[in-house]
Amino acid sequence: MSQQDLTSDMLTRIRNAVRNRFENVSCINNRLNRGVAEVLKVEGYIDDYGVVEDGRQGNLKVQLRYGPRGESVIRRIDRVSKPGCRVYSGVSDIPRPLQGLGIAVVSTSRGVLSDRQCRENNVGGELIATVS
Repeated sequence: MSQQDLTSDMLTRIRNAVRNRFENVSCINNRLNRGVAEVLKVEGYIDDYGVVEDGRQGNLKVQLRYGPRGESVIRRIDRVSKPGCRVYSGVSDIPRPLQGLGIAVVSTSRGVLSDRQCRENNVGGELIATVS
């Protein structure tokens, strides 16, 4: 069975794992998923991630982060741009989820960046997901 949207699958696996209080989750490894995981790590939504080789393309193992009382750091994670309807935005149009308390993950010509990094670098791109 082939999957069409690997990033949407990754976000759904993270959403389900957070809902069920898992410590880590395994996702399919590709460049975009590694970029999304790096942005989530830099912004403090996950603890760490790593690539586990399996003889093919490998798996991405994501360690989820929870608060000191066990509350989940990721409350909502949504896919914005989909294969059937791509969503692009300039640097001035990038959304601020929760008035700046959340992040938007953007695929740019400089790699996968958060909305804050896009504003610093003055670059826009494809909106991948929003996290709050």
